[in-house]
Amino acid sequence: MTLHQDISMDPALGVGVSATPKGLSSIHNPGCAAVIWRRQPLLSFQNWIDSLKPEDLPRARIILRSEMVRDAMTDLVDATGLPECDARVMLVDDVAALASIFASVMQSSYLRLRLDVISTNACRKFHVDTLTARLICTYRGSGTQYGIAAQGGEPRDIWNVPTGSPMILRGTLWPASSKPGLLHKSPPIEGTGETRLVLVLDPIADLEDESHEQFLH
Repeated sequence: MTLHQDISMDPALGVGVSATPKGLSSIHNPGCAAVIWRRQPLLSFQNWIDSLKPEDLPRARIILRSEMVRDAMTDLVDATGLPECDARVMLVDDVAALASIFASVMQSSYLRLRLDVISTNACRKFHVDTLTARLICTYRGSGTQYGIAAQGGEPRDIWNVPTGSPMILRGTLWPASSKPGLLHKSPPIEGTGETRLVLVLDPIADLEDESHEQFLH
């Protein structure tokens, strides 16, 4: 591993790991296919979100401006019926903060926000997303898996992004060349009884192409 400012980069994988949110902007560095902000969730928050019934976890699929995310998340947890507590505020604030950071990194006014509640093998095959970049943060359950593979192959070595750690990955539409072969997928959890809560943020370049989505202006 080599050190570059506040980010350590594995040149073989093209994956950077940062101890601060500023490191997420390293996705623009040459040779960086993905970057992880490695952080440890507060135990009180993790115990709270892990204790929620799957049917009580918030779900969302909307397009909105990044500065509207906090209000949208507040409405969402109210509608879901989550009781007011410090951990609920932490969830709302964290999603809003990640949306602001990602919008700044990608210079995107609008974001597609998804909160997915997953109890199956949602994304079974290793792949690269067909977009410029994507932020993924698993708040509950096993984190996203990633690894290097030749074209059409499967990674031999597989890593999991730590729970609570945001990861930005370049997609196939990234305007510059990336480290080839970095793939990712959801971890296999079907039949284990595990339920994941995953935040996904995508930048929106053209609103006219997203007319089928729910919008908040």
